[in-house]
Amino acid sequence: MMTTLESDRQDGPRPGLHDDGPSLFRAAGPSYFPVALIARFPYAMIVVGVLTLVVSARGSLGLGGLTSAMVGLGAVLCAPLVGAAADRWGQRVVILCAGLASTVTLLVMAWVAYSPLPDYAVLISALLIGATTPQIPPMSRTRLVGIILRRLPIARQNRTLSRTMAYESAADEVTFVFGPMIVGILAAMINPAAPVVGAALLTLVFVTSFALHRSVQAVRPVQGERALAAPVRDLFRGSLLTVLVGALGIGLFFGAVLTSLTSFMSDAGQGESAGLVYGVMGIGSAAFALGSGLFPERFSLRARWLVFAGLMLAGTLMLPFVTGLGGMLAVLGLIGIGLGPTLVTVFSLVSARSPRGRAATAMTVATTGIVVGQSASSALVGQVGEHLGTGVALVAPMLAAAVVLGAGTVNWRMAASETITR
Repeated sequence: MMTTLESDRQDGPRPGLHDDGPSLFRAAGPSYFPVALIARFPYAMIVVGVLTLVVSARGSLGLGGLTSAMVGLGAVLCAPLVGAAADRWGQRVVILCAGLASTVTLLVMAWVAYSPLPDYAVLISALLIGATTPQIPPMSRTRLVGIILRRLPIARQNRTLSRTMAYESAADEVTFVFGPMIVGILAAMINPAAPVVGAALLTLVFVTSFALHRSVQAVRPVQGERALAAPVRDLFRGSLLTVLVGALGIGLFFGAVLTSLTSFMSDAGQGESAGLVYGVMGIGSAAFALGSGLFPERFSLRARWLVFAGLMLAGTLMLPFVTGLGGMLAVLGLIGIGLGPTLVTVFSLVSARSPRGRAATAMTVATTGIVVGQSASSALVGQVGEHLGTGVALVAPMLAAAVVLGAGTVNWRMAASETITR
């Protein structure tokens, strides 16, 4: 199977072979990175924001967890269609439509939660929120890969791709860590509906700006590329599906860690500080995600997956035995060292294994897997912690890490027999 990088080099525009030409920062434009970063925050705020709103408005933790799960269900049903539409018609029109729809559904949820409408109206609203999410993280990755392959010299493409995936994963870490923290601050300082309304306003302003940014031209489909697009069945190849399972496992891990940590901190009478403690893992993860761009090429992606997923699993084995805040901070720091490079590796492999003309679809499915995993494990681990106790809940991150490592092991074996080695 041919990688995206290989196929674009053969059939797309060919930059010069020498190490000259613009940098990625100049090619994308100086405003691109701050706009794309802020446009991600609504995506990271939705699951926790909806949970906080519904629990407060309806007084039911069970309904709140189910509502978060409905957000994930909406995403898994429609996000791949959003990615496929972007591959076919271009990102601009698709993101504009999704952004407008998402703004409306978020505002509707803020009203429905406090309305006299029955609970099923809340669940339907949550489903629509997940279905209309604009999918900025995969769109950003796809756009930057397009810029690299079309505008940068071939001599710098591999190195820039590696560093770009590291930056994108670090950006995801920042939003997944600080998104829930923003939700908590807004809910505490204003009211529980404020995070959802804030997400709607951020979507309207920054998602629209992202859609209209000039960098969108890098992924504008042309007639010849549409004709050469790989068939949909190529998305179901085992090598790509294995990586997508890894992305799902990372989502399960995010939700399991945050929810079990919340239970741990609540037992200590400091439940409101769970987000800040969780940030220790996220900050370390983001730092090591950025640092993974400096790894030598001989340290292959499949080897990185095994090494750093193994480190994640090793850290989670200690969680059930932690008794104090100091020990929890130390373990979360260790887990973060493994999590960041694992996330970078998974998305790098998705980029490399995306079928021709299906990059946005593959990236969207991978990112959706993270959100779905986070939603599902948050709901499930929350129930486990409530009914079986914190000790049992702290086992959940270990199981999620085992899924990530298991997918990495399968990837190692498959890659050994395929032409793709990155």
